Amino acid sequence: EVQLVESGGGLVQAGGSLRLSCAASGFTFDDYAIGWFRQAPGKEREGVSCINCGANSIYYADSVKGRFTISRDNAKNTVYLQMNSLKPEDTAVYYCTTAHSGCGCYDVVSGVYDYWGQGTQVAVSS
Repeated sequence: EVQLVESGGGLVQAGGSLRLSCAASGFTFDDYAIGWFRQAPGKEREGVSCINCGANSIYYADSVKGRFTISRDNAKNTVYLQMNSLKPEDTAVYYCTTAHSGCGCYDVVSGVYDYWGQGTQVAVSS
């Protein structure tokens, strides 16, 4: 059974930082791209970032480029999202996700999310 468990969210002031973690199990982690999307109340899901299986292809949404950094530790089956210079508009529930397609980020970047976790809340105060 595929499981994705997010952690690391919280309340932070604008300009602050958080590091989210996504612990994965139930599939061959090394063979799959992992991404993050977020959803704020009353808004649609927004793709945030994705890292392919080899960590040599990375995508960031324009809204987070230069502030967020995605990384993965295949030995720990974990993906991280380092979020710096946080803004109130970053407030949302953050989910990690993967798709059946495997190594590449194409499907995740296109909004195809086959599995995701329960999410972790990020709140940024002004």
